[in-house]
Amino acid sequence: MRLILTRPQREALEWVAAFTNAGMQAVALSLIEVGGPVDPSAVGQAWETLPSFDAVMFVSGNAVDHFFALKPSLSPVFTASSAIKTRAYVTGPGSRSALLRHGVEESLIDAPDANAGQFDSEALWAVVGKQVQAGMRVLIVRGVGEDGLSAAGIGRDWFARQVTLQGAEVQFVVAYQRRCPVLSAADLALARTAASDGSVWVFSSSEAIANLQGLLPNQSWALAKAVATHPRIAQAARHAGFGVVCESRPVLAAVVASIESMQ
Repeated sequence: MRLILTRPQREALEWVAAFTNAGMQAVALSLIEVGGPVDPSAVGQAWETLPSFDAVMFVSGNAVDHFFALKPSLSPVFTASSAIKTRAYVTGPGSRSALLRHGVEESLIDAPDANAGQFDSEALWAVVGKQVQAGMRVLIVRGVGEDGLSAAGIGRDWFARQVTLQGAEVQFVVAYQRRCPVLSAADLALARTAASDGSVWVFSSSEAIANLQGLLPNQSWALAKAVATHPRIAQAARHAGFGVVCESRPVLAAVVASIESMQ
């Protein structure tokens, strides 16, 4: 059984390696292209004012990487030795690992437990909700689609509402842009074949599903199989017409178990 991994290129290749090491056949077919922000100066301004925020929520590993790509070299935040104790909020282990790669000290990171049932804004709020108090300032680092809108922002918008309901202030900064990729003829042929040959599509974004539909607008997915790493993504796959859809926690062992259950 072949797996089609649809995450942005870097993450897709990481998952290919992980699944290959687990003895499974996997190929990368990235359905989201990620680039830097349209307005890098906004990220620079966010870094300059970061000490005024009590916490920064990063919506994804891409948010972490692109935000830190524009980090001033002498910025003192996110270190235990600094007098500034701005905390870093993330929803899952991938984003947490990205923070650690960029030198953020573990004691300043808040995230759901690695064994949590789900990694999303709701799970993060269960961890940090009691921290958030009236008068706090929280910065949310996010991405936008090609149209300038945060199309995949259901969870982060929910998180922002919880923060404001506590009487705290929320600001947003766009650190990266998501685009629908331009697929080669070979990649398009792979996608058409994988719609009916028993391959399993692995989706970690509803936006990837929407891009796939846009790239192959007349393709039937009635014979296709998918594993989705969140209920909202599973709903999008079913709405797109995927014949078999399984939900899974977004960790390797859980995804492997879901795939094996489809055999």
